[in-house]
Amino acid sequence: MEKENSPVYARNTLEFVTVALEFCTLAETAGQSGRFEFVDKATKLLPLLYLKAALLPDIHPEEDAAPEQIVTEDLYESIRNRIAVLLGEKDTYLETFHPDMQYSDTPIAAFISENLADVYQDVGNFVSLFRQGNEEVMQEAIAVCRFNFQDYWGQQILNALKALHAARYDADENLDLNEDEA
Repeated sequence: MEKENSPVYARNTLEFVTVALEFCTLAETAGQSGRFEFVDKATKLLPLLYLKAALLPDIHPEEDAAPEQIVTEDLYESIRNRIAVLLGEKDTYLETFHPDMQYSDTPIAAFISENLADVYQDVGNFVSLFRQGNEEVMQEAIAVCRFNFQDYWGQQILNALKALHAARYDADENLDLNEDEA
């Protein structure tokens, strides 16, 4: 397939790669800046990541292909923990979209850190596979990433964004202070 006709080199794909890399950097460096900076950047970056993922080309994954998983359980847990520590009490929010909510009399707690680590898992795998430069692998990475976005992590972005928005724009809170500084 020629480069100009390949979905790997399509404008929407390259824009997604750029935003995905920025998101991975944000997740991997969580805690290196203050809580306000993290929340502020996340509230701006997550909608863009959602939009760019929604615009990825529709490529159907190979039935028997299973792309390499680069994001290990340890890396996932490290990202989740870093974000949880940074957000402190702001990490927890009440989930209203959870499938079990219709059968529950009590609120269901959810965590921004878990939402973002879930997104990082798929997006991090995508970025790692894309960096390999093998066009077949890159196409499969696009197909899997788009499918997982539609099936799972797109909703994770929206859930996290709802809670991050509330934390970012809560006039009664000072996000500049981390838990240990308060």
